Amino acid sequence: MKKIRLIEVKSELGAGKRGASLGVDALKIACLNKGSDYFKRFTSVEVPNFNDVMFEKNLFPHAKYIDSILQTYKRISNTVEQTLELGMFPLVLAGDHSNAGGTIAGIKATYPDKTLGVIWVDAHADIHSPYTTPSGNMHGMPLAASLGEDNLDCKTNEPDQETIFFWESLKKVGTEEPKIRHENIVYIVTRSYEKPEVYLFDKHNIKNFTYPEVIAKGVEQVAEEALYRLRDCDLIYVSFDVDSLDSKFSKGTGTPVEVGLNVEQAKQLCYHLVSHPKVVCFEMVEINPTLDAENTMAQNAFDILEYTTEAIQNRLAQEAQAAPTA
Repeated sequence: MKKIRLIEVKSELGAGKRGASLGVDALKIACLNKGSDYFKRFTSVEVPNFNDVMFEKNLFPHAKYIDSILQTYKRISNTVEQTLELGMFPLVLAGDHSNAGGTIAGIKATYPDKTLGVIWVDAHADIHSPYTTPSGNMHGMPLAASLGEDNLDCKTNEPDQETIFFWESLKKVGTEEPKIRHENIVYIVTRSYEKPEVYLFDKHNIKNFTYPEVIAKGVEQVAEEALYRLRDCDLIYVSFDVDSLDSKFSKGTGTPVEVGLNVEQAKQLCYHLVSHPKVVCFEMVEINPTLDAENTMAQNAFDILEYTTEAIQNRLAQEAQAAPTA
């Protein structure tokens, strides 16, 4: 049977607020408090980070710390690729959401000829480029990097040549070509975005299952429809940002947004998504205990993580049973 491998990525270079680097350890504290042996059950590997550069002056206002984020992407990509080549299921626990670009690069590096679909469970669209970003924070850019999308039609910034060099390099981590196509992205409960991102939604008919839609249909139906939209994809990656939860449940994250999922809805949604045989990787991001009280965010996130992991294990066991013996 395939085994799950935990990949710990404590980089927080892409976030606007510091503290996401502590998210993995906050999950471990929540695990201990719950009396769970979760982190003893799985092999894990930690991707070295460059968080110390945040003590230095940022030189790239339209793509903060992009030089170090490029190196982080490469390390994440290599670790994800190695994990998949070992026949293991990568379960990524990361700091800020910029790291997802490295995860996507690693999946595509392993399967360059496969079509990859992305299910992005997040309050934010994360499809800005250095040409459109209002903040320069790179946790708003991982999908644009994976798409090779500059969105010059909505250009508002003039990044310098060094920024452009690193941005072009970022797009080519894992594979030279774009990792994903616009039509192979599905958003769930995304509700905070800017005009350049809406422009891309409309231009490419990108689907976002809004929170009212989730309430009307139920999470199981939304999961089924999201997976069906990616039926022509060979592989699927599920990325779960904890700010997809309503801000009542997600104080401990950098950019909480009202009117989102509750913990039970998130558990059921992720459970149904990762139970699909095409899902090859799951990632959880943006837990920031410095913005929290009594580690509540990590406790909620750990409940979701444990429940989701159970679904992955059940699926892998079923696949192992169904596999023909030599």
